[in-house]
Amino acid sequence: MLVGLLTAWVALGVAQLVAGLSRPQGSPVAAVGSVAIDNTPPAVKNFAIATFGSHDKLALVIGILVLLAVFSAVIGVLAMHRLSYGFAGLGVFALVGILAELDQPKAAAVDVLPTLIGAAVGAYALYQLVRTAGGLPERAGYQAPAVPATARGRGGTSAPVFDVPADPALAHPAPADTAPPDNARAGTAPADTPPADTAPADTAPADTAPADTPPADTPPADTAPADTPTGRSAGTDPAPAGPPLAGVPADQSPADLAASGTRPAPDFPGRPPQPRRPPAGPPGNWQPGRRGFLTASAIALAAGGIGAFAGRALLERSNVSAARASVRFPRPAHPAPPLPPGTDLDIKGLSPFITPNGSFYRVDTALILPQVAPQTWHLRIHGMVEREINISFDQLLKRPLIEDWITLCCVSNPVAGPYIGNAKWLGTSLASLLRTARPRAGADQLLCTSTDGFTSGTPIATVLDGRDAMLAVAMNGTALPVAHGFPVRMVVPGLYGYVSATKWVTDIKVTTYAAEPAYWAQRGWSQRGPIKTESRIDVPSGPVTAGKTPVAGVAWAQHKGIDAVHVRVDRGPWEQARLATVPGIDTWRQWVWDWDATHGTHVIEARATDATGYTQTAVQEPPEPNGASGYPSITVSVS
Repeated sequence: MLVGLLTAWVALGVAQLVAGLSRPQGSPVAAVGSVAIDNTPPAVKNFAIATFGSHDKLALVIGILVLLAVFSAVIGVLAMHRLSYGFAGLGVFALVGILAELDQPKAAAVDVLPTLIGAAVGAYALYQLVRTAGGLPERAGYQAPAVPATARGRGGTSAPVFDVPADPALAHPAPADTAPPDNARAGTAPADTPPADTAPADTAPADTAPADTPPADTPPADTAPADTPTGRSAGTDPAPAGPPLAGVPADQSPADLAASGTRPAPDFPGRPPQPRRPPAGPPGNWQPGRRGFLTASAIALAAGGIGAFAGRALLERSNVSAARASVRFPRPAHPAPPLPPGTDLDIKGLSPFITPNGSFYRVDTALILPQVAPQTWHLRIHGMVEREINISFDQLLKRPLIEDWITLCCVSNPVAGPYIGNAKWLGTSLASLLRTARPRAGADQLLCTSTDGFTSGTPIATVLDGRDAMLAVAMNGTALPVAHGFPVRMVVPGLYGYVSATKWVTDIKVTTYAAEPAYWAQRGWSQRGPIKTESRIDVPSGPVTAGKTPVAGVAWAQHKGIDAVHVRVDRGPWEQARLATVPGIDTWRQWVWDWDATHGTHVIEARATDATGYTQTAVQEPPEPNGASGYPSITVSVS
């Protein structure tokens, strides 16, 4: 199991490094995560958002890594049984990554390199880890090297040296009626060799001993052929082997010595028999033990870590934080109205009128935040227009800028959910830019595309009806945070974000809903997405004591405005709440009702009425396909 986990660690670390050198979109984990986001059913998406909130993407990545760890552990177990199984599992891992990378909206051939190279290095790591763990089988046909039957001992004595051949056929002498394969029987010579009384020019005469043969006190040549491991000649009795061996029982045969792996010690009486080293085997038969595996594991762990951290450092080279900090904006031609007194009721636990940038909700499909430098940003407006427009960031800032207070809300927000926020936005008028392009008759949609390929479909009529639809460049007095669309995003009051608030926008195509459905419309969500009139109870958020207790919250109906909020306890009569002031109709509105709390457990509900006279419905509906509905309610314990 550890073998598989280390293999995955190395492969992912190398893949991260290569992604840092090429394109962040090539990261296999990010690519698989993006595919998961694109194919998640709405019910599952809502569950993830409701359960994990803005950390839903982190939860997705952790889930992917957990599944990968399980898969890798299985690969490791299989590889220890048969290495080819491990390679096959690694191939499946690589195939999934490649398919996910090629499925991205703006995929390029270079995006598959991180997975390919990571898988290749992972395969090498798998081989080495299995090898050091002792999981490779012995090489087919390998035989241990032959060892001479006798060897010169110390002091001129000779002693047999016995070894156990790998081939079982060599562990036993040839039958009596079978001649040894390479040498003649005693006193005879094979037909294809010189006669016994003659010697070839390059060999020693039969009656002399070559320099590398045993001295004269060894058994005669016709007693034991050199290639018979037991010192026996076929059909003959064993020749004397000299004096008994020191430290070895007299009745122990050479075969017994060979089987036990014991080396005789003829020259040192009283010395215990010494274990004989096994013959060197092939690399595939190497068994280095625990130390070798721990060394290989440490190398794999370090290699994966270095790759992961180096890849992250390379990705940070494209970080646009410095560019964001250096942006300076001209004064708006149409500044936001000042906040009137009483905009914020200053009640503890109540959402402030202005949502800080760091607390503003984030719901999008980007696992890796796009890093777009202002100097490289361009917007193209094309399609069903009389005049195509291409505009840079500097040119955008030279146009008249507008500023306004606008509340944004996500369509995934459940009843009384947290995915809503209010901010002061600065940007150029989208309606003004669109009129410059002159849309053709019949066009009803702006298909807006992010730099990461996400699309939203915004109704042209809504953009042109006089509201402050804008290409925003700043939020609450500072450049847009990267997580909220730096350098440019769309903001359209009165529409859910999935049809109006494209972050990192780089392309706007004037088209029709029938011709080109946007990202979420393809997945069953409403194409137009007007925000519903809703409210939320923020306080009390826990047990309270009997007596006067403020019940407070926020209500919203962007581009219509909130006229009233009512509250009831335990399904009693509706009581009208007091409203805070607001600078316009495109923001949420705080409200409060003073409750004379009594002992017991109570259920409190609220409802809002907008400026058109529409009152929030009690019908409970899920977010899909066009936003949640129903009364918000809380249960309060009073002591």
